[in-house]
Amino acid sequence: MNSGLSPDDPTLVTAFKSVLLHQGLIAAAILVVLLLLWSTSRNWVPAAVGAAPSPEPVGRRVLRIGFGLLWVLDGILQAQPQMAGGLPSQVIEPTAQSSPGWVQSVVNAGGTVWSDHPIELAAASVWVQAGIGLWLLVAVRGRWSRAAGLASVAWGLVVWVLGESFGGIFAPGLSWLSGAPGAVLLYCVGGALIALPLAAWRTGRTGRLLLAGTGVFFIGMAVLQAWPGRGFWQGSVHGTPGSLAGMITQMTQLSQPHVIGAVVSAFGSFDTAHGFAVNLFVVITLAVFGAGLLFPRPAVARAAVIAASVLCLAVWVLVQDFGFFGGLGTDPNSMIPTVILLTAGYLALTRPLAAVQPAPATEAVPGAADAVIPQAVAGETLIAEPAAAELTAAEASKVAAAAATDPQAAGAHAWTGRLTAALAATSVGTVAAIAAVAIIIMGAAPMAVATTNGTADPILAEAVSGYTPPVDAPAPGFQLTDTSGRTVTLASLRGKVVMLTFLDPVCTSDCPIIAQELKSTAELLGSQDRQVEMVAIAANPTYYSTAFTRAFDEQEGLTTIPDWTFLTGSLSQLNQVWEHYGADVENLPAGGMTMHPDLVVVIDPAGNIVQETNSDPGPATGATQTSYAALFAEDARQAMSQS
Repeated sequence: MNSGLSPDDPTLVTAFKSVLLHQGLIAAAILVVLLLLWSTSRNWVPAAVGAAPSPEPVGRRVLRIGFGLLWVLDGILQAQPQMAGGLPSQVIEPTAQSSPGWVQSVVNAGGTVWSDHPIELAAASVWVQAGIGLWLLVAVRGRWSRAAGLASVAWGLVVWVLGESFGGIFAPGLSWLSGAPGAVLLYCVGGALIALPLAAWRTGRTGRLLLAGTGVFFIGMAVLQAWPGRGFWQGSVHGTPGSLAGMITQMTQLSQPHVIGAVVSAFGSFDTAHGFAVNLFVVITLAVFGAGLLFPRPAVARAAVIAASVLCLAVWVLVQDFGFFGGLGTDPNSMIPTVILLTAGYLALTRPLAAVQPAPATEAVPGAADAVIPQAVAGETLIAEPAAAELTAAEASKVAAAAATDPQAAGAHAWTGRLTAALAATSVGTVAAIAAVAIIIMGAAPMAVATTNGTADPILAEAVSGYTPPVDAPAPGFQLTDTSGRTVTLASLRGKVVMLTFLDPVCTSDCPIIAQELKSTAELLGSQDRQVEMVAIAANPTYYSTAFTRAFDEQEGLTTIPDWTFLTGSLSQLNQVWEHYGADVENLPAGGMTMHPDLVVVIDPAGNIVQETNSDPGPATGATQTSYAALFAEDARQAMSQS
């Protein structure tokens, strides 16, 4: 899963910032263009005015705005510079490490895709989450608003499985205090409620069910917290912090503001000394608040919601460390979403839609089309929306005149007029919602493409090898022998791109990795491989005979590559080639390995060196190996195009 690169690697950080800036400009352009089209169309055709839309239920409004703001905040947190290189190692792996093997397999699959394509997926996460948040904020009612709720559910489930390891529900240390069953699962609950038809908010039934469901959840978490043998009743065991104290201690070790760290550390010390009392308080309060929510009457529900919200905020500060200040925080954890659900449930119970008087219908604007189209959406209150404005009398006469000579032109004019009128009748909220969906697609499309590409992004290899400027110099000639005893010269390879490297045939560390990178390069080139010759030159002053080069080829499976050649010669011949290419080769003292440069030289078909890349595999993970192959394939194609 892990690429092995530092999250602070300057190559990854710079590339991530560049992509975010580029896509940010695209997102801004999308919004500006849509608003310009909308405002211009309203100047052409006056918008019709019909009955005022039904008011949004206050409980639903709290859910929509609350979770919209949370998604926007999550998108901002995803834009942290270290996120591209750090999410697999600092977020996904630690979350999954205590889960069962099958959970780790599922999560590792997603983490591997991220490690292979860190820039694309990191940027996509920013725009998808920010887009969903914007969509929720601007789409107040109707189909667009309900669709935003469904989008929140869909993306939330992806994050819950791959980013939160199913919220840790299969891990042994599951606790409400640490965020079970996963913050993003609560986002899904909120999204599902937003996606309900408006008719579901007519009475207090939705609020009653939401509070009762939260009550059942609180009681279940109280039982889980009270279960013996899980370490929550002990502040410390033989000098070792208990489950809760240990969790808090880990939070305090993360980089964060000193004041916040001091408050969390103080509570951790208190729990270490009074672990039984702290856990007893949590168990009792969860059970009592859950019972108060289970059969809610307005007065009891109000008290339970207020008290439970206070407890959630205390846990958010003292145990969850605000959720995102320490390390690479990706969301504010579970307590804020819980407070939003509690508040929305109480408001939906006490202030349903039926209790709100609808606003009176507005008067039609003179000259505007007065037709309205009633929308009946799955039992919702009918919301009158203006119909597309008809053509004016002057326009109609022009159409009639044009029809006598050109019926197609008349039809086109009528179609354009109706399209313009429809755009003019669209609300600014709908236009903003369309822009939000476009932003989501802008992020999701590269993510979908990256998911199907098993070859890692070349940016990883560039991060490992560092920047290497293009070269333009004649390649020194050579005359050596391949594993079959045939003489091979550089001149004999003229007309092909040559990927030249230096390998120790008895090396057991970097050389086999570099050989496999070149083998993967040939596979990536496909039919273009016929235009490329992979050439390795022996780099060992002691073991350089064809017997050793042949054994190396067989060991690494290189004999299956049609255009692979491992060359050697006399020691004087090799010394001359090493010197001409600046490859210092020498045996280390005391029988150590041979030292030689890890280098891949790209020679174009005319015999000129065009690129030299440090091929030291560095972390040598699966991601970096395929990334080097992709980088070498790009270099080869570029050399072909320049010939």
